[in-house]
Amino acid sequence: MPTFSEDAGSRPRSRAASGRPAVTRDRIVDAALELSAESGLENWTLRQLAAAVDAYPAVVYHHVGDRDTVVVAVLDRVVGELTLPDETLSWRDWFDEFLPTVRTVLRRYPGSARRLALFGPSVAAAVPTMNTGIGRLLAAGFGGEAPFAYNLLLATACQFVAMEDDRESAMALQLDRCEGYAAYRTREDLPGMAALGESISELVADPDLAAGYYERLYHYAVQRCLDGLELRLTQLNAIGRLTEP
Repeated sequence: MPTFSEDAGSRPRSRAASGRPAVTRDRIVDAALELSAESGLENWTLRQLAAAVDAYPAVVYHHVGDRDTVVVAVLDRVVGELTLPDETLSWRDWFDEFLPTVRTVLRRYPGSARRLALFGPSVAAAVPTMNTGIGRLLAAGFGGEAPFAYNLLLATACQFVAMEDDRESAMALQLDRCEGYAAYRTREDLPGMAALGESISELVADPDLAAGYYERLYHYAVQRCLDGLELRLTQLNAIGRLTEP
């Protein structure tokens, strides 16, 4: 809660007179972005945000709106941090370069991936990324399937980052389960569980390998999606050749 230096019985001094910076929409969203990086998008309150800009919650509401409105503004800033690859790249090279950036940016702000997977950013914030990404798919020959292909890739990316965020917040439970699965590594009667147990045993035994697990899992997921889309493009091209007059 803001504090004001004043003599007993006197009126509060203005922000300018007391040397405090003005409260603006940009400053509020900046503070919300910082709080999201520190504790997660869903883990700060409007009162905490108001305190971060040395104001009352009503002032935040006046300049931006309620908490959900602030969250939308934060997500727009997050999307604005994405770097778009060169538009002259082939569709697969473009996404090979873009999708790792998505994970890097979303991991800076835990909780943002889940919100984006569910609701997406505002239309204005989405236009540059969507227009370019879907445009690369259109140019490649996906036709009317281009928006579906784009949504598949971005939804997969957001979901895997959201999973990483959630599991990181429940690390103790995750470690307990890892030990349970690792115990199956010698079960010849359960070859699938044995393979999983051996994989997890390697992670438990090597901290460096464990540290990069989610990055590798993310890469595997998006690459297999890209493989599937590449196969689908081959099918679409074949259908196009068959239907040519």
